[in-house]
Amino acid sequence: MTVRVFYHGNCFDGACSAALFTRFHRERIDPSATYEYQALMHRAGSLFDDSAFTGDENAIVDFKYSPSPRVTWWFDHHLSAFLSPEDHASYEQGLADPTSNFRDRRFYDPHYTSCTSFIADTVTERFGFDRSGVASLVHWADIVDGALYESAQAAVEMREAAMRLTLVIESTSDDSFVPRLIPLLGTQSLEDILEQPFVAELLPPLLQKHREAIEIIRERAKLEQGTIFFDLADRSLEGYNKFIPYYLHPEATYSVGLSRSSFRTKVAVGTNPWTPLIKTPEKLVNLAAICERYGGGGHARVGAISFPPDRYDEAKEVAAIVVAELRAADQGAL
Repeated sequence: MTVRVFYHGNCFDGACSAALFTRFHRERIDPSATYEYQALMHRAGSLFDDSAFTGDENAIVDFKYSPSPRVTWWFDHHLSAFLSPEDHASYEQGLADPTSNFRDRRFYDPHYTSCTSFIADTVTERFGFDRSGVASLVHWADIVDGALYESAQAAVEMREAAMRLTLVIESTSDDSFVPRLIPLLGTQSLEDILEQPFVAELLPPLLQKHREAIEIIRERAKLEQGTIFFDLADRSLEGYNKFIPYYLHPEATYSVGLSRSSFRTKVAVGTNPWTPLIKTPEKLVNLAAICERYGGGGHARVGAISFPPDRYDEAKEVAAIVVAELRAADQGAL
């Protein structure tokens, strides 16, 4: 059996989710299966190419729902998991069908911090998977995806192995790197993986680029009324560490960053994990809801909107609207 695993690309939780799913599937479903991996990216337009679902089984983890009958497994935890009301209705119809195994193969719960922890809990409960061998992976996926660092310094100074792996995963443009990494994530410690030559050789230049990104954002980030805005569209910095704005401006509540890559122009929206308002979440804006208005999505505390790479002007206009809304909301919350 060939299993194709589609995962959220350039994302630590996406890679960890693919690794955990692989280990579960091999141990509880088919020990003889072979696995192939393909990244999925949020971009303007269609997110799925149904012709890529060529496996005997096709799994999507940490990414939006696809109604394709070729998809046999799905796990996601994002508030904006469904591209359209029709997709959501398709999912609900599948759950209601007593004649299929749909409800035993497609799982969704937006209350989870990371998709990795969601998969771990689900397959342990439903299939008797022994999660003891992936406890560290689940622990760090929750910290990274939930921004549960003790401080902005811990997130930006990257002394932990998980943070350094996150840097590599988020920055790589080599399509073969994460598929090579995923099997190791499910079987080795993060510290041992960092010592693998194909990983270790990438770190020095990426750490230097990270330090440069801190200085560029320092120059460009403007904090007004609780919200930081910065534009990096003229620099190759889409994979910048998303906690840098709060490292530089700890008093901020929100940040909005504009960046551009070969396949999209991106408006990234985030909430400072260390803002005092975290203790009163009802005063915070649901960022996923804002991003969904413009075809994006994410979580309540972090989200993004993707535009084609040649639509920078439109992305900038939307960023300005979002910034104004967040600044007004922050003043109202004080």
